[in-house]
Amino acid sequence: MNPSTVNDLRILDITISDILLTVHFLLLVLITLRILARYDLTSSARLAWFVVVLALPYFGVVVYWMFGEVHLGREITREHRATIKELHKRHPEVLGDAQTFKHHIATEYQPAFAYGAAVTGFNTTTGNRAELMPDAQTARARMIADFDAATDHIHVMYYIWLSDETSINTAKALIRAAHRGVTCRAMVDAMGSRKLLSSPLWQEMKDAGVQLGIALPFHNIFKVLLTSRIDLRNHRKITVIDGTITYCGSQNCADPEFRVKPKYAPWVDIMVRFEGPIVAQKQMLFASDWLMANPDTPLAAFSYPTVAKGGLNQDTTAGFAAQVFADGPTQRRAATPQFLTTLITQAQQQLIISTPYFVPDYSLISALCATAYRGVEVIMIFPKKNDSFVVAATSHSYYWELLEAGVKIYEFKGGLLHAKTLTVDGQISLVGSTNLDLRSFDLNYENNIVLSDAALTADIIERQYDYISDSDAVTKADVQAWRLPRRIWNNVVATIGPVL
Repeated sequence: MNPSTVNDLRILDITISDILLTVHFLLLVLITLRILARYDLTSSARLAWFVVVLALPYFGVVVYWMFGEVHLGREITREHRATIKELHKRHPEVLGDAQTFKHHIATEYQPAFAYGAAVTGFNTTTGNRAELMPDAQTARARMIADFDAATDHIHVMYYIWLSDETSINTAKALIRAAHRGVTCRAMVDAMGSRKLLSSPLWQEMKDAGVQLGIALPFHNIFKVLLTSRIDLRNHRKITVIDGTITYCGSQNCADPEFRVKPKYAPWVDIMVRFEGPIVAQKQMLFASDWLMANPDTPLAAFSYPTVAKGGLNQDTTAGFAAQVFADGPTQRRAATPQFLTTLITQAQQQLIISTPYFVPDYSLISALCATAYRGVEVIMIFPKKNDSFVVAATSHSYYWELLEAGVKIYEFKGGLLHAKTLTVDGQISLVGSTNLDLRSFDLNYENNIVLSDAALTADIIERQYDYISDSDAVTKADVQAWRLPRRIWNNVVATIGPVL
C-alpha cells in the first residue's frame, strides 16, 4: 500500500471519528436542553438523567430516547381522556355527590378523599360492604363461584395472567359463563401476560365467545418505540361481576407459587370482595380501559345496576364510605404520590404500610419521616427477599433515614410480600395495585379503593400484623453493620432511582 493511500485512510478515519463525535455532542446538547426544558421532572430526576446520559456515552442517549419521556402519544392520550369524559358525562350518577365525603368521613381524613376525587372524578360512595379474603386460594375460589353465579356479565383485567392452575380455572369459569349467555370480557396487559397471548388457553377463550382485549399492545413495535415508551403498562387488577360485585387487591391471575419466579414464592397477596355502589366506579374504570383497547365497543355496552335506582348513595344506613382511586400515564402527573402523601400526613396515632417495591420520591420519604417525628407510630413492611435486586438496593438506601425518624421497619420472610396495604389510625384503609415506587407513580395504570370503616380496617390491620409476626425487625445497628461496598451500591442505585 503506497503512502498516499495510507494517508487517505487516516484522513477518512479521522473524518468519520469527528463526525461521530460531533453527532454525539449534538445529541447530548439536545437531550440536555430537553431535560432542562421539561416542566414535569423533579430536580432529582433531572440529575439522574444527566448522570445516565453523561456516564454512558451513546448508550445513555438511546436509553433516554426509549425511556426518558412518559407519554403514550398525543393521539392516544387525547382519545383516552375524551373517552373518560364521555363516560362521566353519560353516567354522572356513578361519580356521586361531591359533598358526600363531608358527611361520612371524619374531618381529619377528608382531604385525602377530596384530593382523590379531584384526580379521578370518583366521589365518595356510601352503603358499601366488604369481606377480606383469608388467602389467595380462597379469594380465587370465591371469585370463580361468583363467575358461576353470574347472569349478565363478567369483566376482568389482569396485568399478569399465566397458564397455571389458577389461570386455567379462571379461564374455564369464563368459558362456562360465556356458554350460558353471560357477556364475558377479559383483558390483559401485553407485556405482563405476553405468554398467555400465544397460548392455547387464550384461543380457547376466544373460541368460546369470551371477548378479549389487550392493553397497550405491541402490534407495531417500531411505532411504539418512536412515539411512546415500551415500559408503560396497565398494572391494574379489576374484577366486576354483574355490576354488583367487585374484587380489589394485589392478586394477579396466577398461583401463589408464581412459577415464573419460583425461588421467591409464595407470592403473598391481599384481596377484598366488595358489594355496593363502589362496584359501579370499578365498572366505569374497566370500561375506560376496555374502550382504550377496543374503541369500536359502544359505551352503552356497560351497565351500572348498583346505581340504577335511587342514585349512587341510596343506602346510607348501612355499609361504609369508599371511593376508587386510579391513576395512569394519561392522567395528572404526580397524582399518586400527592394522594399518598395526603393520606400519610393525616395519620394521628398509627400508620402501617406494606409494599413489595419501595422506590419513593422525596416527597413521600419526607412525609413518612415527618409523620414519625411528630409521634405517630409508623410501620413499614417489605419483603426480605425481593425479586428485583435493583429495587431492593434502592429501598435499603432509605432505611437509615426512616429508622432515624423513628419508623419501624420489618422484612417479611414467608415469601414475596406482594400485598399493597395502607391503614391509618384504625379507621382508613387503602388496598389495590399501587406499589410505593416510581413505576406505579409515573408509568403504570393502577387501581385502588380507599375506604373509611373501622371493622374492615381492623381486619386489614390484623393481616398486617400477621405479616409482621413472620418478619425480622430491622434496626439502626443492622444498617450500621452493612459493609461499605453495600452502602455505596445502595446509594448509587438510589441516585438513578428516578429513571428506573
